Amino acid sequence: MGKKIPQRQCVGCHEMKTKKELIRVIKTPENEVLLDANGKQNGRGAYLCFSTECLQKARRSKGLERSLKIAIPEEIYDRLEEELKQFDTER
Repeated sequence: MGKKIPQRQCVGCHEMKTKKELIRVIKTPENEVLLDANGKQNGRGAYLCFSTECLQKARRSKGLERSLKIAIPEEIYDRLEEELKQFDTER
């Protein structure tokens, strides 16, 4: 039997995907919300597809806020969107 590949759910589109297909958004112990590119930083995590569309859905449904158990200001969503666009061009 092969090794089990960890699956995570995107908080935007609610699709189950492998961890490599998603980007991790974390809440640090200092209550900062950041994109965790390599998925190894400490903090409570939520996962998003590499698309601004899923970030928009998560923003509308407050899925990210529920997952991270924190209120997320608009400017943080805007920053996450900019960072996601950079990841998109790198991929």
